[in-house]
Amino acid sequence: MTQTYISNVINLSTLPKDKMAVITGFSIQNQSLETRLREIGFAEGDHVTVKHKGLFGGNPISVSLNGALIALRKQDALAILVREMESKT
Repeated sequence: MTQTYISNVINLSTLPKDKMAVITGFSIQNQSLETRLREIGFAEGDHVTVKHKGLFGGNPISVSLNGALIALRKQDALAILVREMESKT
């Protein structure tokens, strides 16, 4: 199975539900937030899928990352840059 990109770089909070993306980097002016996200397990090249968005303003966002289900504040998800991917067989 090959992977192709179907979008430009966007932030994780705008990724549609149940769509897979690859993490391309971070858009962070607060270094401690980037460190915290990296400690949770977010890293360039990892695949991430949005599983759920909260009813009120999309907060929190649940994502699948490296086999774990992680809940993030929308504000934190804005700092994670991704490219949506499409699977082709």
